[in-house]
Amino acid sequence: MNKHPLGRSGIEIAPLAFGGNVFGWTADEKRSFELLDRFVERGFNAVDTADVYSSWAPGHEGGESETVLGKWLKQTGKRDDIVLMSKLGLWEARKGLGAANIEAAVNDSLTRLNTDYLDVYFAHTDDQDTPLEETLTAFSKLIEAGKVRTIGASNYSAGRLRQALDVSKAQGLPRYELIQPLYNLVERDKYEGELATLVREQEIGVVSYFSLASGFLTGKYKTLEDTKGSDREQFLGHYFDARGKRVLSELLSVADELGVKPAQVALAWLLARNGVTAPIASATKLEQLDDTLDAVELVLPGEAIERLTKAGE
Repeated sequence: MNKHPLGRSGIEIAPLAFGGNVFGWTADEKRSFELLDRFVERGFNAVDTADVYSSWAPGHEGGESETVLGKWLKQTGKRDDIVLMSKLGLWEARKGLGAANIEAAVNDSLTRLNTDYLDVYFAHTDDQDTPLEETLTAFSKLIEAGKVRTIGASNYSAGRLRQALDVSKAQGLPRYELIQPLYNLVERDKYEGELATLVREQEIGVVSYFSLASGFLTGKYKTLEDTKGSDREQFLGHYFDARGKRVLSELLSVADELGVKPAQVALAWLLARNGVTAPIASATKLEQLDDTLDAVELVLPGEAIERLTKAGE
């Protein structure tokens, strides 16, 4: 399988990353282990998690995903088989990108994950109350200590990413080698335009999250009523506006014409976008995971790409 570079970090990943937000939430420990085993068996290697996962779920506090993933790493000894990515700064228990918080957060994550290092450590969200130099210096110390190999930025605007890159260059600090933006067929404004141009110019990797729009682009939920009572109900309601329905209709049509799953079409569209390194996608069942991974083999006809792109404009 062809691997894609993460910016200039020297790290390469397969063209689809596993979204670990489901571990310990919609996939229990046993199922999570089965999913991770299958993911690695099929030649994929990038697993994305965060300290905040899955604090939004009733009875959860955060750290659940990292804990389950850490148990799998310890039990299987497959740490060297994966590119492990985690994030900090969004969880209330470890909020912000101050130096002391970064040091405490990474140590907590490493403990939960049963590992000595992260391949990628993301700033989960921008922290405009902390100087960029302080944040990047703290990350630099983690890299020097061998706790982190490279760093990334999630949910940064083009302007703030450019400022961070300028600080890194001026101060001789590590730069953000990849970004993790919200980007999918129905939500495009956070990435397309200035941010997409900047990352291409600077050779920064892109691993998009919510690649399937919380399940909206799987075709499972065809109406708002279909979401009622599901684990993802709170994430799905806003997609059922006129544009969302238009995108979903076109997506289902293309999938039907090609004889493939809607999720595969949505991921293949992302993989065809200039600059995207690897979409992040989750699964809670083995057959669902296999279908998702098969998306990397799907090459959409140009006409289908144009129809899908136009539907989301």
